[in-house]
Amino acid sequence: MSAAPQNILLTGAAGFIGSHAAERLLGEGRRVVGLDDLDPYYDPQIKRENVGLLSGSPNFSFVEGDIRDAELVSSLLAEHSIDAVIHLAARAGVRNSIASPALYVDVNVRGTAVLLEAARQREVTSFVQASSSSVYGARRDAPFRETDALGPARSPYASSKQCAESIGRCFAELHGMDVTSLRLFNAYGPRQRPDMAIHKFSARMLDGEALPFYGDGSMRRDHTFVADIVDGIVRAVDRCAGRGYRVYNLGNSETVSLSELVAALEALWGIEATLDRMPDQPGDVPLTCADVTLAGDELGYVPNTDLRAGLALFREWLLAKSVAD
Repeated sequence: MSAAPQNILLTGAAGFIGSHAAERLLGEGRRVVGLDDLDPYYDPQIKRENVGLLSGSPNFSFVEGDIRDAELVSSLLAEHSIDAVIHLAARAGVRNSIASPALYVDVNVRGTAVLLEAARQREVTSFVQASSSSVYGARRDAPFRETDALGPARSPYASSKQCAESIGRCFAELHGMDVTSLRLFNAYGPRQRPDMAIHKFSARMLDGEALPFYGDGSMRRDHTFVADIVDGIVRAVDRCAGRGYRVYNLGNSETVSLSELVAALEALWGIEATLDRMPDQPGDVPLTCADVTLAGDELGYVPNTDLRAGLALFREWLLAKSVAD
């Protein structure tokens, strides 16, 4: 196995998963250049606070900028002698993508192509990008395997992630790059985005507000603790040299229905939830469930945080944040 990359360009470093990935890499003594445009999809101050948690490390540099800026990306790769790219930046959110499809394609597809081309030109062969469980489409059979045919995309967001994977494969095959696409399944934990279910539901319950409850509650998700996701990301960076194009699921392999999730949050907070029942939303899928056998075999990936333990850690963080605010 080749030496682990030490100088890493991390896009989306100010975000939920990105800030945790940066912490992990810095804790291992690596140098991280974080690139993030602090877009207002949710409060940019949250992202600035995430960056603040990292800024105490002498091995961390932060650049506010756009992944579509080819000149900026190329200069960062050269200036910092980057030997691996971890690409987590993206426009997120299924429903917002339905309202702004061109923006999602521009950022998630063109932005990925800009990064790949800059990496090719600078001979940075190691490229790990975040994909999504949404690429599998609307399915009711589980678990999802990397060898399964991708379903029709249910949203522009899902389509953009399918396209980003395809572009990554092209660069690997055309230019001999090592490109790895990681299909992430419903990450949660401390610093989770405020629009995501566990955070949003918890905040509303604590404020005495009703929860937006879509459908009949049977929709199931593979909720995966952020530290497990990050472990898979770092393992992919370190173990995919010389493998060309690879795809891995990073999930927990256990599904929880929406009704079960609400019940778990009621137990977590000791509060009975009030439900604002609404119809299924366009773009939503009925199920996500990862088969992580391949990631286990080739990366040594083993998710070890069950939902109860992960929710307890999330609760601890949210209470501490509430006191600090």
